[in-house]
Amino acid sequence: MAHAPQIRIPATYMRGGTSKGVFFKLTDLPHAAQAPGPDRDALLLRVIGSPDPYGKQIDGMGGATSSTSKTVILSRSSRPGHDVDYLFGQVSIDQPFVDWSGNCGNLSAAVGPYAIANGLVDPERVPRDGVAVVRIWQANIGKTIVSHVPMSGGLVQETGDFELDGVTFPAAEVRLEFMDPADEGEEGGAMFPTGNVVDELDVPGVGRFQATFINSGIPTIFLQAEALGYTGAELQDDINGDPAALARFEAIRAHGALRMGLIKSLEEAAARQHTPKVAFVAPPRDYTASSGRRVAAGDIDLLVRALSMGKLHHAMMGTASVAIATAAAVPGTLVNLAAGGGQRDGVRFGHPSGTLRVGAQANLIDGEWKVTKAIMSRSARVLMEGWVRAPWSPASGPATA
Repeated sequence: MAHAPQIRIPATYMRGGTSKGVFFKLTDLPHAAQAPGPDRDALLLRVIGSPDPYGKQIDGMGGATSSTSKTVILSRSSRPGHDVDYLFGQVSIDQPFVDWSGNCGNLSAAVGPYAIANGLVDPERVPRDGVAVVRIWQANIGKTIVSHVPMSGGLVQETGDFELDGVTFPAAEVRLEFMDPADEGEEGGAMFPTGNVVDELDVPGVGRFQATFINSGIPTIFLQAEALGYTGAELQDDINGDPAALARFEAIRAHGALRMGLIKSLEEAAARQHTPKVAFVAPPRDYTASSGRRVAAGDIDLLVRALSMGKLHHAMMGTASVAIATAAAVPGTLVNLAAGGGQRDGVRFGHPSGTLRVGAQANLIDGEWKVTKAIMSRSARVLMEGWVRAPWSPASGPATA
């Protein structure tokens, strides 16, 4: 009986924002996995430990949540004005697929530090001390991210006093600029794919809701918490422990994806779990975060809760934060209205783990809202580096590194 070989691949396990993932250099992958396709997907699934019917990913690097079932592939960029190409793969926990349809905003914070430490950025562009500016091409969505990475003594500075709710320990701040974040190209079209800042979404068997559909950072469907029977102050157990609620959210997500033009039939939504996201918003109110810290209504502009890969997120996805910043900057969206209305260039919102401030520069040009960039801060740290091992062989024959 033939057995798949246990191969080893250079890899780095990193935290970026409130997510963790396995990072690879493209040239370190086995030859058959250096190109998109079934061989690459099979390898990444095995590395992470999916599909796992137990939902634990015990036999892999995944952490059994959407925030920790992630992979990143990086390479030097041949694109003018960019240093590194960044490809993100969201690995399903219990199904045999990798979703390549969107970016991970949290892990985006780790891309610049990894690229510098692994020689993917021209040394002349990296100061010994100060801040290195890394120009990232986000290959999933065809957008530019500019990462501001602190340097100390010629090395990436990882420790510091920047605190991020949802991450236990402080670290060094990495500031990210998501350039021209709206309009994700052929899929979904413009920033507001329906042409409206608010639409009505009819979901058979679930209900009829007001919704803001937006393509910025990641395709997102915003709803009003009250219309769903929520306050906006819910924590993970309030949603994730309710199978009926999760089924309703998935039905909303599927019908919203169809309305946004991201899929052609409802059946396609099952294999596209990463996008679009579903989030619900509410005006500020006092609540207790998952850490036990009290968040006062006066400290935030609005409440936002978002689902990722079918479950309520423990904090907030980075790309969804971009969508929140963009929607808040445009008068009349559900996000903007929950924050009090009017034009604004930044909001602080409450999420299950605490609060986060995000900003966006929006302008009305020829009757349409345009966003030039969205800004937020995260942190990143190397957790482990060396080799990851996985039983794998390509469909074409024996595995070779």
